Amino acid sequence: MIKVFVNGYGTIGKRVADAVSLQRDMEVSGVLKMKPDYIAASASTKYPLFTLSENVQAFRDAGLVARPMDKGIAESDIIIDCSPGGKGEGESTGVVNKRVYQNLGKKAIFQGGEKADIGISFVAQCNFEKAILADYVRVVSCNTTGLSRTLGALRGFGIERVLATMIRRGPDPADIKTGPVNAIVPETKVPSHHGPDVQTVIDIPIQTFAIIVPTTLMHLHTIAVDFKNDVSRDGVIGAFRKATRVRLVNSKSGIKSTAEVMELARELKRGRSDMYEIVVWEDSVNVKGKTLFYIQAVHQESDVVPENIDAVRAMFNLMGREQSIAETNRALGIAF
Repeated sequence: MIKVFVNGYGTIGKRVADAVSLQRDMEVSGVLKMKPDYIAASASTKYPLFTLSENVQAFRDAGLVARPMDKGIAESDIIIDCSPGGKGEGESTGVVNKRVYQNLGKKAIFQGGEKADIGISFVAQCNFEKAILADYVRVVSCNTTGLSRTLGALRGFGIERVLATMIRRGPDPADIKTGPVNAIVPETKVPSHHGPDVQTVIDIPIQTFAIIVPTTLMHLHTIAVDFKNDVSRDGVIGAFRKATRVRLVNSKSGIKSTAEVMELARELKRGRSDMYEIVVWEDSVNVKGKTLFYIQAVHQESDVVPENIDAVRAMFNLMGREQSIAETNRALGIAF
């Protein structure tokens, strides 16, 4: 059993911890929380709780037992770092988590909020083999994961160029501090950073735009792909059906928006109503000559969770790509 320490128990960290606990070849050795709040209290009922040494007394005063972080890391085989973006290398915060892990001789997985050079950028279906026996891996952001999964499924057709627009949710559902509340905010640095981030995973020509809208549910992507040769709609849909963690839906069945996608996740009885798959509207798939158009939705709270699990297996060379993906899907209830 691989002992996994989860540094940070927020939106992604708590989901990653629960996903690890469902696997047959790994276990949660501990989770780190900075404050003794209600989330820490909930975590303590499931996992060993850790915090910074200077915070141990505050946890004790709140009736919670939390050991110092260093002890948890030392007792673990790998750290999945789900702390706020920028703490991995510490440029914006002064905290250098990666150095702590290096000094203790531990492998680590970082999230998409870190710069690409912190480790191997990873999406399981696209470049699992590149992470085999690696010491440091970065599971890319929710948007980059979404683009990589569907575009990765289309590489066999010969991609010439991609143009995509990210229509991004404002805050996560539990966030009361982030907007916008009543505005559409363009990201005026164009092309946006998402295209270059995709290129750290798969080598394709891609340009992206991004705007932020006042919703908490999901991101939406509109995508146009030019191919070197003619493609058929049936061929594209077939590729999506075979793809790992891509789910086709149809507006004719009543799934016309991100609200219905999240209702589908509830009907599937997923933990926290998560939608791990990238959702593609089948009726949006349209081919004009050598150009493909389609629309997809990305559940920003959960789509990267399976990638973290597969990254652990790759880094310890526990099994091959297809076997790992199938095992993770089985544990998380991702069925086709």
